[in-house]
Amino acid sequence: MSTQAVCKPGDGGKGLTRLPDLGKPLLQFNMLQEIDQLRKKESWLRETGRSSKTLVKYPDFRVLLVAMKANTVMTGHRAEGRITIHTLLGRLRLSLPDHVTEIAAGQLVALDCGITHDIKAVNESAFLLTIAWPRGVPALATISHARPNEQASARMDDDGSPILNEQS
Repeated sequence: MSTQAVCKPGDGGKGLTRLPDLGKPLLQFNMLQEIDQLRKKESWLRETGRSSKTLVKYPDFRVLLVAMKANTVMTGHRAEGRITIHTLLGRLRLSLPDHVTEIAAGQLVALDCGITHDIKAVNESAFLLTIAWPRGVPALATISHARPNEQASARMDDDGSPILNEQS
């Protein structure tokens, strides 16, 4: 077995040049306070109608908090790793190539890798997006925005980390 595939406590923040505290061995958050802070960010006022923040950043795992105003849409997303979407507030509409479902507050969905999807906030909403991928796969290569239609700054979370990567 390769030593690279073994998870060792405390290795999460190694190699993070920006915000290494996001990879600490223990992280704890008050989600209501985090959502309130997102509503005060400049990104909340942008025409995209959403704001996001990376809460956890390990080499093979990310957790992002996303707040969206009513009727805003994130289109054409795809991750090479598996994801979960856990709605904390509001209601989301998840559109997959062959299925549409709504995710109310308190509900969680899991998507297998490689599935293109759109997320629409039916009303003002907040959700946790969790992304996991195999070790050795670069994080930026795993999330794509299949239909680029937004400013590059809209694809950055509030800490400046890219959360989406355009495909040409």
